Amino acid sequence: MKPADFRIHPILICALILNGFALASNAQTFSAYRYFRVGNPADVSRKTEPGFALIGGGKDLDSAFLWMCKRSGSGDFLVIRATGTDAYNKYIQNLCHLNSVATLIIPNKAAAADPFVADTIAKAEVIFISGGDQANYINFWRGTPVQQSLDNAIKKGISIGGTSAGLAVQGEYIYSAQNDPPEGPDLSSKVALSNPFHHQIVVTRGFLDNPVLQDTITDTHFDTRDRMGRLLVFMARVLDSTSLGSVKGIGVDEQTALLMEPDGKGIVVGRGAVYFLASDAKATVLKEGIPLSTLPISVKKVATGGKFDVRQLQGDSEDYQLRVSAGTIISTQRNGAIY
Repeated sequence: MKPADFRIHPILICALILNGFALASNAQTFSAYRYFRVGNPADVSRKTEPGFALIGGGKDLDSAFLWMCKRSGSGDFLVIRATGTDAYNKYIQNLCHLNSVATLIIPNKAAAADPFVADTIAKAEVIFISGGDQANYINFWRGTPVQQSLDNAIKKGISIGGTSAGLAVQGEYIYSAQNDPPEGPDLSSKVALSNPFHHQIVVTRGFLDNPVLQDTITDTHFDTRDRMGRLLVFMARVLDSTSLGSVKGIGVDEQTALLMEPDGKGIVVGRGAVYFLASDAKATVLKEGIPLSTLPISVKKVATGGKFDVRQLQGDSEDYQLRVSAGTIISTQRNGAIY
């Protein structure tokens, strides 16, 4: 039998070629970083001052960015993020006199491994980690040259700032938000206190190597989103799952920042307060599906303008204690009122 005459129609050939180009383009888009720069296209090398800007989220805080800009020696300011736009470029350029402002979007592990990304971070005089989703930062950047470059920057004396998710990843321990629904809701204090092992509570360790924030977990949007309860749960989980004798928590209100020196001494700026928590006792009740109970936990609230030493846990603070009883927070403030 004569073999069948098998031919590909010219239109089909064109379609296959175009589809191949589309697939290649999509693959390139998936793995590629994006880089946007304003100002001088050439890098400069300037003397820098180390420090850390811990910003609680919300509307951008001019005083925090001016502090970071000053520490850059008017050099090259770099914003890093996993998603979003270059909107920070214009804002920072209008606020500060700098050689350049750039945004580097690093959307996956492939982009995080690109040599350009590590080189760009290494050349910056100040680095700011944008808000967004800290799960992306943990999933895409941890264990990559991005993480190593950020740690190198800290050792080199480069100031590091971050807001919202960019603050959430700065402590040694991190609420990673890896099980949060993409469209919300965020983990609430009510849910966390009622079940400290709720599936959204994923606490991980080790992204930035910042000595002053060892044994510490941070939280953001503190007042606006009522997050004291969930920070207490995070601290209880850290103490329960590690050999630590004590753990610290830092909660930062929206439009508020702790501007901190490498020795841990800092000042609070903005409209709200920063809360410094410390616990050296494991929770009395910490079980899945059962509300949390704890012994008293120290809280030091520092309002705008107040100075505080994070290492010594002392400064211009209002001091009180909180304890959790069957999922309810009770404060020594206001004569033992429920928080």
